Amino acid sequence: MSDSQVGTLRRPRLVAHWRLVLARAPLSGVAAEMSAILLLCPAFLYMAAWNRFPFVFFDTGAYVLEGFAKVFVPERSAVYSLFLHYVHGRQNLWYVAIVQSLMTAFVVTEFARALRPKTTIWKLLGISLALSIFTSVAWYVGQIEPDCMTAVLVMALYPLAFRLRQVGWPRAALLVAVAAFAIGAHPSHLGLAAGLVMCLALVRLAGMVWRYERLPKPNIVLPALVFVLGLGSVLVANYSITHKIFVSKSGSIFLTARLMGDGVVKETLDEICPAQSLDLCAYKDRLPPSADAYLWAPDSPFNKLGRFYGDQKQYGIIVRESLERHPIQSIATGLWDSFRQLLMFRTGDGVAPQEWVLVPMFRDFMPKQYRDYMSARQQRGSLRFNDVNVVHYPLAVFSQVWLLVVLIRALRRRRWNLAVLPAFLLLAFIGNALVCGMFSGPHDRYQSRLVWVATLTVLLTTSPRLERALRAPANPALNAL
Repeated sequence: MSDSQVGTLRRPRLVAHWRLVLARAPLSGVAAEMSAILLLCPAFLYMAAWNRFPFVFFDTGAYVLEGFAKVFVPERSAVYSLFLHYVHGRQNLWYVAIVQSLMTAFVVTEFARALRPKTTIWKLLGISLALSIFTSVAWYVGQIEPDCMTAVLVMALYPLAFRLRQVGWPRAALLVAVAAFAIGAHPSHLGLAAGLVMCLALVRLAGMVWRYERLPKPNIVLPALVFVLGLGSVLVANYSITHKIFVSKSGSIFLTARLMGDGVVKETLDEICPAQSLDLCAYKDRLPPSADAYLWAPDSPFNKLGRFYGDQKQYGIIVRESLERHPIQSIATGLWDSFRQLLMFRTGDGVAPQEWVLVPMFRDFMPKQYRDYMSARQQRGSLRFNDVNVVHYPLAVFSQVWLLVVLIRALRRRRWNLAVLPAFLLLAFIGNALVCGMFSGPHDRYQSRLVWVATLTVLLTTSPRLERALRAPANPALNAL
């Protein structure tokens, strides 16, 4: 028998051997853990590969301009813009998508490892492939936008707060770094992270007050450290471009636009103009009907007032006067927008042909990528999301309802450790809806970028053995910090 024939016979055995390794290797092993991360990366880039180019959004051009030309864009995160620069997105935007995929794969692996250390590579890979097809995750990981970092932040905070012993210090340090970057990558993440850290602190305090209940005692030091580092990254990134220290120069503008869309600004301007010499008083009788129309419509008075480079103090005055004069209406409309946001998570919001916005950016900064960009399915108008959402939306609804049912049953039985995971995730979903609905107004992509974590959790925890794992104390010695 020739060597080639022997090799032919051995090849199926070798393939079968590696299939067996993948099927049996648990994530508790370092080699299996690293293999899982590497295997998950292409799974999360599935849709971008099918598109033939990373997805782009209307905001992508602002990040490109800020990151590559160092031109400050007030409404965009300088942290994410500089990220595009440092991972050499100017040479190839695939580098950005690959790094985002690595971070997502790492956090998903650690999230799964913290919940179920005996989860095998094969199972986690199967779950990730299912997520890439049946949820929104691949549409965000492969997009040149910081939206994929919302889920990364939430999944990283959970093991840091409740599963530190399973994670261990080396992995915890990496999770802290990734989560801190995720906070800085998008302005809304500061509010989301702050809310989650405060909730963790309240749970910790409740455990100290009602000791007889044996409530979970989450670690609040590392989540608080993540928030501080994330805030610091925002300050450093802003200073590196503007040589000024600040958190945001557009928050009052977005809030004014939201209040305008809800009809509050019109009533406020009717009451304070002309006593207050505000530029927007001249347009109070023809204000745009929505926040998006005010911020992005070509005929909006916002363009005549200098857009995001206009007088920030005037927008601050409008927000303050609106809250003082119409507090109930301002808050009630914001809560209604947040409730609407909680129910809006269809995939594909804004993923449309963007050549009219980004062609100048590609010609100026990335000419070698221009041909691939224009030949992508997105730019050719080949993307259709109606059929996609026939699956994505009901699955997201089911997954969130499943978490809610688990939470209610756990609370009724006073099984606090079993309630921790669904409670934390549902609080994250509500917090994200509150921040985005209150300050920007509801958009499907704000919630769609996060709800896939519910489906991941359902797929990871559909086992009778998980309940025993979740009953384990969520306050080990390492969490006593």
